Amino acid sequence: MAFSSFGDWLGLLATTALAQQLAGGNYSKANFAIAGVFIVRLLPAVLLGPIAGVFADRFDRRRLMILCDILRFFLYLSIPLVGNYFWLYTATVLVEAVTLFWSPAKEASVPNLIPKNKLESANQVTLLASYGTAPIAAIVFSLLALVAGPLSKAFSERYASTANIALYIDALSFLYTAWVVFGIKGLPKGPAVGAKGENIGKSLLGGFSFVRKSQVINGLVIGMLGAFFAAGAVIGLARTFVGDLKAGDAAYGVLFGSVFTGLALGISLGPKIFSQFSRRRIFGASLTISSIFLILLSTITNLVLALIVTIILGAFAGLSWVTGFTMLGLEVEDEMRGRVFAFVQSLIRISLVLVLAIAPVVAAAIGRHSFQYSSYTVTYNGAAFTLLLAGVIGTAVGVISYHRMKDRPSISLWSDIRNAFRGELGGITGATHAGIFISFEGGEGSGKSTQTKLLGEYLESIGETVVLTREPGGSPIGVQLRQILLANETGVISPRAEALMYAADRAHHVFAVIRPALDRGEIVITDRYLDSSIAYQGAGRVLQPSEVARISRWATESLTPTLTFIMDIPAEIGLGRLESQDRLESEPLAFHERVRREFLNLANIDPERYAVIDATQSVDAIHAQIKERVNHLPLLKINKKN
Repeated sequence: MAFSSFGDWLGLLATTALAQQLAGGNYSKANFAIAGVFIVRLLPAVLLGPIAGVFADRFDRRRLMILCDILRFFLYLSIPLVGNYFWLYTATVLVEAVTLFWSPAKEASVPNLIPKNKLESANQVTLLASYGTAPIAAIVFSLLALVAGPLSKAFSERYASTANIALYIDALSFLYTAWVVFGIKGLPKGPAVGAKGENIGKSLLGGFSFVRKSQVINGLVIGMLGAFFAAGAVIGLARTFVGDLKAGDAAYGVLFGSVFTGLALGISLGPKIFSQFSRRRIFGASLTISSIFLILLSTITNLVLALIVTIILGAFAGLSWVTGFTMLGLEVEDEMRGRVFAFVQSLIRISLVLVLAIAPVVAAAIGRHSFQYSSYTVTYNGAAFTLLLAGVIGTAVGVISYHRMKDRPSISLWSDIRNAFRGELGGITGATHAGIFISFEGGEGSGKSTQTKLLGEYLESIGETVVLTREPGGSPIGVQLRQILLANETGVISPRAEALMYAADRAHHVFAVIRPALDRGEIVITDRYLDSSIAYQGAGRVLQPSEVARISRWATESLTPTLTFIMDIPAEIGLGRLESQDRLESEPLAFHERVRREFLNLANIDPERYAVIDATQSVDAIHAQIKERVNHLPLLKINKKN
């Protein structure tokens, strides 16, 4: 993957530089020629992208990748040998068409080689291999610019220019990649190899249908299309922008590499730095920030400052990309993976290449302009104007994406930033695991225990492995702590000591029961979890709920439920259902009303995770609503089969 991507980026640099070289120094002609390279790269994605995904599902993925790499070797080798616009564009179209078949085969193969709970880390490695090689390609291209002069004196300039030497290296990289893939004997074939009764057309329609019906994919597409908008504008205009700054091929390579250095930093470090934030929230916010830096870039006339801003711009674009890619990858099973990845990547490729193609055309149409202010003359050319326009459009797309993906509409981003500095957002994103974690919360007498048991029986009836547990008392140590915490004989406990005892029970509960079950891919259903501490010890005992939450998140290593049901019932009705009362149940009515309000407040803050159920309904009606909500969880076996 790394060598193949290196070849892709070196080839892109070489073909755009060759297009400008063939323009003979004409500013408008050079921009239109570069745009032509990107336009012909666009056409295959429009026509072949989804079909290529069907091939990745129905044929031997390893053989498909080897064949594609060999074809790309010969095509790139032929470009400098022929040396004219017609073959440059023709070979570029063919290379892009072949790449469209290689990419979904590669993307669909990777998840089969790693555990599901390592998917986010694997996505980072995948994207770094794909995009992190661009700076290496840029450095190589810049170095080639330094040695091309002496070589052109020894050989014909037609065969020894910077672009042509880069194309030779590019071709060899694909030949090497074919040899590497040939050695991976255990690469799984497409799941539909040898399938009967379903033609390619039906498979293609099945992929479209999946994308159309999946709410997650629909929600991500707009943002993922915009993730490379800012970076794409910089790439498309980099050559002319550098020329406007009075620099040459070496500076072009450095600026090009700066974009992808930023992308690599965002992909590798972003998820860790912003781990406390909701993925949906950081997705749109990073898009917006990236576009704002693009606007700033358009006003800069100093190459060093431009490089710094470009790296920051790329970093936020990379963060949004890896975040969206991870959310997408978690939802797609192997049977559809080739088609879905091909469809989404085709849309992304079309969006990216369209920006790359249009930006130089707009810059050429605007041309060069000089503005006189007293004794000062300022030159502001088409490339800078176009970057400014792209930044404004990208900012608008980012803001729209942020509001569409915003999972906690009542909480501002600045509030999240403040809480992150205090370490109070750790539970929002949480750690990854292979199973499903469901918690039931609510006041006394709300029917949590009954519903946990009914849900467990239902899930077992559809073939799931279920672990039923509770807090406190879900482990042998927890049983002892439960006796201390709830027995009336215990008497008064300091509110802070009580909160710490619940956190201690929860820490061991996660360590001994919950985490092992989730790592085995099972479903864990717990009667109470960390939200009960926030409500009872935080609001009920009039401590600071955020401080109680922080203690529990530390104790659980930020393990957060996949779904939390809030069984809502007026405190007076719930208490009236009890035949006897333990130490907490004996608290005054005002205590229990504060607890109820805090549960509802938690649900309002994070509606993506919580489902509020009216617990005054009949047991059967409540169970039906819970089943309906749980059936939408994508990791259930019943949904995997569908």
